[in-house]
Order: sequence, then C-alpha cells, then structure tokens
Amino acid sequence: MINHNNDSKNKRITSNIKDAVLTGLVTYIMCGPITGIVLDGYATQYKPLRPLILAVVIALLRFGQLFYLNRKLKYVDFFSNAWSSKLGFFNHLTDKKLANNKIVIALTITLGFLLPFVVGKYWLTVIILAYIYVLLGLGLNIVVGLAGLLDLGFVAFYAVGAYGYGLGSQYLGLSFWEAMVGASLLAALFGVILGFPVLKMHGDYLAIVTLGFGEIIRLVLNNWVSFTGGPNGIRVPFPTVFGLEFTRRAKQGGVPFHEFFNLEYSTEYRYIFLYLVLFVVCGGMIFAINRIKHLPIGRSWEALREDEIACRSLGINHVNVKLSAFCIGAMVGGIAGVFFASLQGFINPTSFTFFESALILSIIVLGGLGSTMGVVVAALVLTILPEVLRDFSDYRVLIFGLLMVLIMIWKPRGLFQAKRPQYTYQGTSNI
Repeated sequence: MINHNNDSKNKRITSNIKDAVLTGLVTYIMCGPITGIVLDGYATQYKPLRPLILAVVIALLRFGQLFYLNRKLKYVDFFSNAWSSKLGFFNHLTDKKLANNKIVIALTITLGFLLPFVVGKYWLTVIILAYIYVLLGLGLNIVVGLAGLLDLGFVAFYAVGAYGYGLGSQYLGLSFWEAMVGASLLAALFGVILGFPVLKMHGDYLAIVTLGFGEIIRLVLNNWVSFTGGPNGIRVPFPTVFGLEFTRRAKQGGVPFHEFFNLEYSTEYRYIFLYLVLFVVCGGMIFAINRIKHLPIGRSWEALREDEIACRSLGINHVNVKLSAFCIGAMVGGIAGVFFASLQGFINPTSFTFFESALILSIIVLGGLGSTMGVVVAALVLTILPEVLRDFSDYRVLIFGLLMVLIMIWKPRGLFQAKRPQYTYQGTSNI
C-alpha cells in the first residue's frame, strides 16, 4: 500500500531544502563582495569564509521558516472561525491572524512615530526620501500594477507636483498645505490629459507615448526659463505649521518654531515635521488604496488589466476606468512631488529624468505588481540599500543590477505576489 502522506512530506522537505540552498546561494553572491573584501592598507584581501558563514546561517533560517509555515498550515482549520455575511460567504482570514495583523500594525505605527527621535539627521533625510518613493510606487502601482497600463513617464507627474508647489508659492503665494491640495489636483489633471490620447493604445505603443510625455514635461521645464527658471531651477519655501516657521529667522511673516517653544535652533525640527506628516500621508494612502482595490473601481482596474475585451463585454466603461487610473495615480505622484520640493528647498529639471521613472517602475516590479506591501518594502530597500552600501560606491550599481536580475529569476512575480481575497459559499441550494 502506497503511503501518499509520506511521499507528500518528502517532496515538501525536498522543496524546502532546495529553497533554502537557493536562498543561501543568493546571499553568498550578494554579500560576498561586501563582507568578504577586507581593506589592508592600500591593498584588499578576500576572505571567503565570512560570506560563506553568513550564507549558511541565512539558509538555515530560511529552512526553519519554511518548516514552521508548513507545520502551521496543519492547524489553520482548527483556528479558523471565519465571520460570514447574510449570503453565507466566509472569509478565509482567521480571527487569530486578524488579531496578529492589528498587533503588527499598532507596533509599526508606534515605531514609525518614535523613529525620527532616535535616528540622526542624515538617516532621517534618507528615510524621508524612501517614504517619497513609497508614495511614487503606490501611485504607479495603480496605473501599472492594478490597471495594467505600462507608464514610462510617471516622473512627469512627480515634476508637476514639485513645480506646482514651487511656482505656486512664487507666483500665487501658496503655502505648503495649499500646495498639497492644489499641486495634487494639477497632477491629476495632467493625468487625465495624458489618458485621453492613449485610450486605444496598448503595450509597447502606450509605453512609448507615456515616455514621450515625460520627456516633454522635462524639456518644457528646462527651456521655459522665464517662467520655471530653466536649468537654474527655483527655490521652494520650507513648510510651516500654524504660522510657525522652521528657520532661524521668520521669512514668511510667521514666528520661528524654536522661538515659540523656547528651544535652541536646529534644522532637525523641519525634518522631523516633514517625516511625521509624510508618515501619516503614506499610512493613509496605503489604507485608502487597499480599500479602493475592493471597491467596484478597483475591481474594474483588475478586469481591465486581465482582459480589456472581456471587461468591455461585461458593460464596464473602459474609458472611465483608464482615466480614473491615470488620474488617481498621477495625484499620488503629485503629492510625492510636493514633499520632495519641501525636503530639498530647491528643484530643477535634472531631478526628473527618465532614470527616476525606471527606478519607480523597478520598485513595483520587484515588489510585486498590484501588491501594496511589496511596493512599500521594495521602495524602502531600493532607497535605503544604496546608502548602506555607500562605502562600496564603485559597486553599488553593479549590486543593484545583480539584485534585480536574481529576484526576477528567483521571484518572477515580485517579492510579494498580490493575493486576491477568496470566498467560499456554504449554504444549501434552493434549486
């Protein structure tokens, strides 16, 4: 008599071993040049034992993780106490998992608010920049990941948001908070303007048109010197809160923050303020996008991505669906541009090149198309990792490219594959 349980168990163990070995191999390839090369005066020595030990430890940890997950799957039904609706549809999430998610979210929010008071100014600026790329990734993920519209010119909306704040403050006297609304709406308008010409385009043709749109915006900003400042750029005022300015002397008719609270002047106050506002905006955007994905408009985006012909045959207005994706995605990119201008205090067209669009696209591809969590993790990794590897500046681009190639081979659908909610119907049929 064939014991199918033992065969399945052996296959699972073999699969776990292969996965752990592959993880260790990737770790060795990635960390070998970093941890194995030791400077000795003007010469270098390679010590292969150090990255080898690290790879073995990572492989063992990966095997232990897979073993724990496999054991845990046996008890999913035991802990499952799903909640149902009147129609008898049951969600697969268990109460225990929901409780764990709430705990993780609460800890993440707490640590997020405490982080700016722990790290230094340098790392705080790096984390702020990482959060800006989180917003950019979330915006492009709506267009590419959810709606399936390949956009290679997303940096244009990023530039519109940044220049909307800079030019708005220069010519209209807009404050940071007014620009947050005005520049995001302006970017959304540009998203609709881009959406109309590309309604009937797909694939490569859509990518070329959006690429051209991004370059047009950059060239206009670069050549319209009398209005945008051209290559010289423009200065952007620092944000204020309730009339309190984060400068040594008041320049916008308010009161300096440090004088109001009787503190010593420090530029860190401005970065802490930007971080906290950006953290709240990122959290709210993640929550909103996760909700939108379950609304009819989010379902329409996914239907359009899978098969436009079938989508239209079901009566879905593909024009409104495409325009809404471009509009909402551009609005998120415009908000990121406002924060970027506030962080730098100065903007010029060289900050909005095609490389930025490629970097944002790589974030959502590596994180997982349509996966919100994947976009957040990939944005943080691809922004913070180059700063961690600053001592190996000559090899950073090489490591970055190698990392993308390996992940695309190892995880072709991204680090976090988007999962659709699954429901089962448990009820008696009246037929």
